[in-house]
Amino acid sequence: MEFTAVACNLLTKKTDCLVISLGYQVTDNMPEKSSVLEAIDNATSGLISRLIKSGDLKQELNSSVLINEPQGLAADRLLLLGTGSKTLNEQSFVTLAKNIAGQLTKQPIKTACISLAGLEVDSRDDHWQAQHLANQVAQSGYLFNPFKSKEKKPTTLKQITLALPSRKGLDKSKIHLNLGNAIANGVNLSRELGDLPGNICTPSYLANQAKKIAKKHPKLSCKVLDEKQMKALGMGSLLSVTAGTVQPAKLIVLEYKRGKKNDKPVVLVGKGVTFDSGGISLKPGAAMDEMKYDMCGAASVLGTFTALTEADLPINVVGIIPAVENMPSGKATKPGDIVKSMSGQTIEILNTDAEGRLILCDALTYAGRYKPKAVLDIATLTGACVMALGSHATGMLSNNDELAASLETAGQISADRVWRLPLWNEYDKQLKSNFADMANIGGRHAGTITAACFLGRFTKDYHWAHLDIAGTAWNSGANKGATGRPVSLLVQFLVEQL
Repeated sequence: MEFTAVACNLLTKKTDCLVISLGYQVTDNMPEKSSVLEAIDNATSGLISRLIKSGDLKQELNSSVLINEPQGLAADRLLLLGTGSKTLNEQSFVTLAKNIAGQLTKQPIKTACISLAGLEVDSRDDHWQAQHLANQVAQSGYLFNPFKSKEKKPTTLKQITLALPSRKGLDKSKIHLNLGNAIANGVNLSRELGDLPGNICTPSYLANQAKKIAKKHPKLSCKVLDEKQMKALGMGSLLSVTAGTVQPAKLIVLEYKRGKKNDKPVVLVGKGVTFDSGGISLKPGAAMDEMKYDMCGAASVLGTFTALTEADLPINVVGIIPAVENMPSGKATKPGDIVKSMSGQTIEILNTDAEGRLILCDALTYAGRYKPKAVLDIATLTGACVMALGSHATGMLSNNDELAASLETAGQISADRVWRLPLWNEYDKQLKSNFADMANIGGRHAGTITAACFLGRFTKDYHWAHLDIAGTAWNSGANKGATGRPVSLLVQFLVEQL
């Protein structure tokens, strides 16, 4: 989609659909009516006033009325939306933006002009609104049906214009619209990769997708390490996971060098288990198909790099994706086996279904060679995180308070929130093994925290945060599908580093 911002007269603006948010508290005589809304109401001979008084247009979030061929306007359609109040919080605005996107994409509309005049968001400016509007509208164009014999038709929506009351801040609004669009494209790529079945989206497929992304920007490079190279590096923990499958493991490394030469990079490490059967510790059959989503951490890293290249952000970022498939066979790693990680630490594998931490620990050790400013790992790591936080917030644990605070702030700005959990020594003690330096599980209690404690043993040399996206990366049930989270969070965090 194409996004732009203009200062224009809404009454004479030619467009397939003019979108107006109420943006004020409705009363019978509408005393807080904005100048934009008043002009529209007058031009349409009091249409808005009549719709409100009749109850057809309610001052409730998600209330909407679509008028075809509105008299007095140059637009072919007029879409009116209730907002609930004049001032919204971040989540309510995102809900409004999703409603706008849903209304526009289900109509045969190619162009739309949107006015948010009079609408306010707590502690956020108009540019924030522009970014999130573009993000939600562009995300609404996502359609996944490559395997359907009867394909759904994609949206006809091609061009979105944000109408501003003046030229003040026009250029900055355009920048934020483009950033929101870039983020949405990254989210949609992440969703597509997550939704692909495991027989298509293999470790080799992820590697090829990374190479395609790298070709789109002169400052982005990609290299892929094979199993022989990983063995030479001593990645015994990672390779133990892939022992039972015929699909070869890949270590994908992306380097985006758009910042100053001496600036330390932010490193993103994404868990890429393209299908997780549990290995010898086999998972129950029910809903095992959803284990194709166990590579959503990797997908979010690739989505973030897509957004980076499209927005051309001036920053140095490294992406590391350990990509494997976890399957049972006669060659598979067994419970009780002991492996040696790249760091030299030994691990007793008590459960082969706790495999994500086994590939991440070697990737995190590899990340240290970049002398990073910070390292974030993103992983669908524990079902315990789903039990603790549900699908609303990503679990976050960190060895650095400043980094954790930055992620919390980015979560609020991006409306892709995190919730910090403790990383205390008392939990770390649960990883004790009688036969190796550590076990790969810490028992039933505090599973999300002990998993992070395990990873923390490999991140002592730099500032690090772990994002457990098991509850936020995909939806189950009738709306089953990847969400693309936390791409918005990651990009906003990187923007805040500039």
